[in-house]
Amino acid sequence: MALSVTKMTRVFQFNGIRLPDPNPAMSVDEVKSLYAAQYPELATAAVNGPEAAGDKMRYTFERAIGSKG
Repeated sequence: MALSVTKMTRVFQFNGIRLPDPNPAMSVDEVKSLYAAQYPELATAAVNGPEAAGDKMRYTFERAIGSKG
């Protein structure tokens, strides 16, 4: 029986939105910084994952919960 190798692609999720991987060579923190321009909440978000889902590695950006003051 031959083994086959399949490259897993990264998928990022934030607030129910699926964000594509802009560049597989970028680190997860670089991707988070890139998307922070569109979603300012990502600047302080935590990264959860990776979680394997089929042939994809899913990273989830979780908003920091806190109160002002």
